[in-house]
Amino acid sequence: MQLRSDAIKRGLARAPHRSLLKADGLTDEEMDRPLVAVFSSKSDIIPGHNNLDKISEAVKAGIYMAGGVPFEIDTIGVCDGIAMNHDGMHYSLVSRETIADSFEIAVQGHAFDAAVCIPNCDKIVPGMLLGALRVNLPTVFVSGGPMLPGHKQGCACGPTTDLNSLFDGVGQVQAGTMTDGELKYLEDSACPTCGSCSGMFTANSMNCLCEALGIALPGNGTIPAVYSERLRLAKHAGMKVMELLEKNICIRDIITPAAIHNAMECDMAFGGSTNTVLHLTAIAMEAGCPITMDDWDAASARTPHLVKLQPSGPRPLIDLYAVGGVPVVMHELAELDLLDTSALTCMGTLPEYLKGCTKPADGEVCRTHDNPISPVGALRVLHGNIAPDGGIVKKAAVDPSMMKHTGPARCFDSEEEACEAIFGGKINPGDVVVIRYEGPAGGPGMREMLTPTSAICGMGLSTSVALITDGRFSGASKGPCIGHVSPEAAAGGPIALIHEGDMVTVNIEGGKLDVDVSDEEMAARRASFTAPAPKHNHGVLAKYAKLVSSADKGAYIG
Repeated sequence: MQLRSDAIKRGLARAPHRSLLKADGLTDEEMDRPLVAVFSSKSDIIPGHNNLDKISEAVKAGIYMAGGVPFEIDTIGVCDGIAMNHDGMHYSLVSRETIADSFEIAVQGHAFDAAVCIPNCDKIVPGMLLGALRVNLPTVFVSGGPMLPGHKQGCACGPTTDLNSLFDGVGQVQAGTMTDGELKYLEDSACPTCGSCSGMFTANSMNCLCEALGIALPGNGTIPAVYSERLRLAKHAGMKVMELLEKNICIRDIITPAAIHNAMECDMAFGGSTNTVLHLTAIAMEAGCPITMDDWDAASARTPHLVKLQPSGPRPLIDLYAVGGVPVVMHELAELDLLDTSALTCMGTLPEYLKGCTKPADGEVCRTHDNPISPVGALRVLHGNIAPDGGIVKKAAVDPSMMKHTGPARCFDSEEEACEAIFGGKINPGDVVVIRYEGPAGGPGMREMLTPTSAICGMGLSTSVALITDGRFSGASKGPCIGHVSPEAAAGGPIALIHEGDMVTVNIEGGKLDVDVSDEEMAARRASFTAPAPKHNHGVLAKYAKLVSSADKGAYIG
């Protein structure tokens, strides 16, 4: 078999290259084997990544057992929880592009034959996917897995807690409904192990979607990080990539329009993070099969909501693992003919993949297709004179009383301004909080806003206050929070033209987001609009702001 790595191993002129490989410890016998990149985002500071050295060792063992030679390469990552609500969050989404670039550079520069990607947290997964699509090698993904949930004080087997419990708790302490001692207990117990945070937040949503896309083995998104089953999965991922190499199946053979369709269906069924809309849209663009907000809207309209995990419901992600994981959800969607069976997966054709999914839906954690939580999807696209190009809300995490809400706009030109008002008791029931100049270019970096959304929930305002922004939300956010409003304020989008006190209507069931201002008045405001100076004029953020597309295009940099 002709190998890409022959470019660095074969012939007289490659004697210097072979000498350097031998400096790594390679033998002449190993020179005849395929060279496989094991691309990890191991990090001591990110809880979801500090176990990835063990996952990498297991992957490398699988590759070696199957006849390859593995080489580990590490890339960067940002923990959104640690980066939340300060300048560090500007760098979170930006890291997605850096990770994609680093994959392309490292893999192309060393002429690898195949790759196994080991991400865990949210931007790292799509970052590696974008890079892998550019290079187009046989590729398998295996994540570090989700952390176990915590438990409420005195309830070892009762209601669970997670990182979001802390963000909500800050607001509850502020409102006087939680004590400092109770918050300290959560601080010490809500994140009890390594792994990605334990709800259907962005990291776990993306890791589950890797299964739906066909690039990861069953269990990738749900097997807990601390289970030995996760190490066995990693070994099988290493073996699987060697099988794909033998069959010459590359990632672009798997990430096709059919795969994107199936991922969107699964996303709507299990109620993933709104960030998945951003990431899958960018992935589809890189794969050459672009999707639009209208495509997301159509997916929402036809797909039933089958799984309601935290933050939308009370159950942690481990409950989905216990009943069979993502394959169970896919099987229920297949029963409704909602999956595109032309898709190829790393396990074979989709029908072949589904043959192995014999566990039926339990009816509670995963509803059956004929008894859904809702006949429509968990995410909802909104359009209107505030968001001509769309916005997104996790409908499944909104109280029924807030599916339609009209109230006066409370306008803030940064997350910090909004948080100061919320924690200062200046937001009243009925208000619509508008946070702008936080979009991809205007932020720059489209910061996640778990702090203001959690403060609103913790202070008991989630059934009376809505929030809209051109920024984005953590997958842990809940309540009537509409993000990705496009065009963004920095581009002169209508969200920049809203004035304090304007009446704003959020109609989630109707898919509408409007301000009660005439077209003539909006035109007059637009004529006098002047974009503010960029917040950053040097470094990676300035570069990013010049290149990034709008949120409805996936904040994509081609």
